[in-house]
This record gives sequence, C-alpha cells and structure tokens, in this order.
Amino acid sequence: MSEAAWAAIQFTVNGQQQSVTAHPLTRLLDVLREHLQLTGTKEGCGEGECGACAVLLDGEIVNSCLIPIVQLRGSSVTTIEGLAKNPKTKALQEAFAQCGGAQCGICTPGMIVAAWSLLQRKPNPSDDEIRNGLSGNLCRCTGYTRIFESVRIAAGKLPKAEAE
Repeated sequence: MSEAAWAAIQFTVNGQQQSVTAHPLTRLLDVLREHLQLTGTKEGCGEGECGACAVLLDGEIVNSCLIPIVQLRGSSVTTIEGLAKNPKTKALQEAFAQCGGAQCGICTPGMIVAAWSLLQRKPNPSDDEIRNGLSGNLCRCTGYTRIFESVRIAAGKLPKAEAE
C-alpha cells in the first residue's frame, strides 16, 4: 500500500483526542489494538458476526471490524477500557464476575459493551429485551444463561450505582 494514500484521522477515544495516520480503509479494530494499544477489544470472526469487537461509536454500538478508520473523523469511540474507567459500570462488571458471565474472555468485552448500551436505553429490560440487546454477540462458553443473568443482576444495581 502506498504511503501517499495514508491520512491522519482525528477522533476521540475514551475521552481523549487521537490522531492516527493510517490507510483510510484500515479497520477501527486494528487501529485500536495496534496503533493505540487498546487490546481489550477482541477480534473474533473479523466479519461483523460475533460482536467480540463491539465498541460505541458516537454512542451507538458497532462492530469495529467493519468500520474503516476514515469514517471516524470527528467521531467519538468508547471501548471496553473506557467503560472500565466509568464508575457506573462497576455493577455490570461485578455481575459478570458473580454470575460466571465471563469465562474465556474473548466475547466478554463485546458483551459488556452491548449490555451497557442496552442498560443505557432500557434500565430495567425484560428477558426478551436482554436477549435482543445481546443478539449481536456470540459466546461459545457459557450457553448465554449466565450472561443474561449478569445483565438482570446489573440492571437491579445500576440505578443505585448512578445515585451514589
């Protein structure tokens, strides 16, 4: 790839301004992991099917393996590392640990991002809403029951965490 085709792309990641020089079609996933050393976001399938690479782009959940870096100009990205710094996510993290919703760790970052996105939209989701909210994320370890239970428990605790 010719360096002449590369461009400096400026965007915000986890509240910090970033400027990355890369080919415009470089995947957001690769920029996060290789350029910014934010390795919490995982690559599962590389085709947008598994949700392991889920991040928030301007507040909306996306699969970072499908987003070319050129689309990020002026945008804001929140990764699992950004959520981990937010004290409001502590209840969600604790629920995943308590219920065994996190096992091998490949899908966990994407699951937590998806669960956080769901709970921001629906603070007290029904079981069907939890299933739908996490439907873009695949897990081969838990059978989903533990993950869904994690979200249910976190939903009961998040209002308390926000009030503190």
